[in-house]
Amino acid sequence: MVHKDKRPLIIGHRGASGEAPENTLASFGLALQQGAEGLELDIHLSADGEIFVCHDSTVDRTTNGTGEIANMSVEELKMLDAGSWFDERYAGEQLPLLEEVFASVPAEIVINVEVKCPLTPRLQERLLQLLNQYDRLQSVVFSSFHHKVLLGLKQEEPRLQVGLLYRGNFINHRNVAELTGMDIYSLHPYYTLIDAEDVADAVSHGLRVYTFTVNDPVQMKRVYDLGVSGIGTDFPALLKIMLDSLESQDKAAV
Repeated sequence: MVHKDKRPLIIGHRGASGEAPENTLASFGLALQQGAEGLELDIHLSADGEIFVCHDSTVDRTTNGTGEIANMSVEELKMLDAGSWFDERYAGEQLPLLEEVFASVPAEIVINVEVKCPLTPRLQERLLQLLNQYDRLQSVVFSSFHHKVLLGLKQEEPRLQVGLLYRGNFINHRNVAELTGMDIYSLHPYYTLIDAEDVADAVSHGLRVYTFTVNDPVQMKRVYDLGVSGIGTDFPALLKIMLDSLESQDKAAV
């Protein structure tokens, strides 16, 4: 086993979404209770210009409503039940505003905001307002599969931390970051598509490597051994148990 000097962050993917309704305050709270040091969430812009936390562009899958978030108001979205579909214990759980997450999550917790919607002037303006209001410039990382969205954000506010989200086993992952021409904070590869050499190269050049989404204990160990900076999972409690066990084994072997 490879001895690690630095423990990877436990990142709750949509919170503790294996055990609570994804992208809700209940899910984020459970993830933190279970030992998560970071949270990953997804955002969309409502019709009246507020930022909601939801993975899909519609509310159909994760609420009792139907429709596109971009065509619905805050009032309409807040009337929806975003918990019952998962379990009746979560009946009445709402779709949260990003502002509510910032207000309720401790400042030291890293929040990975994945931008799912198009970048508009309103989205950019509101994001910067919230980051400044809640002093989150240093604890939020923006990621997206749409790398031009990240470019737009960086052009507006160069101090933003952005991460490349991707599925692809490139010849050199670090070079992909360099080719963007942006100051990239982190790489967010799918966990099966990167190896230890790629991770070491990226980290040695100042990049963080946050993998998604690892739920199997065997794969958790494999990804831990890669030397990544953080591991995204739907089951933070399970990952914490695994990391505690692996660290104990590592220390005993030294």
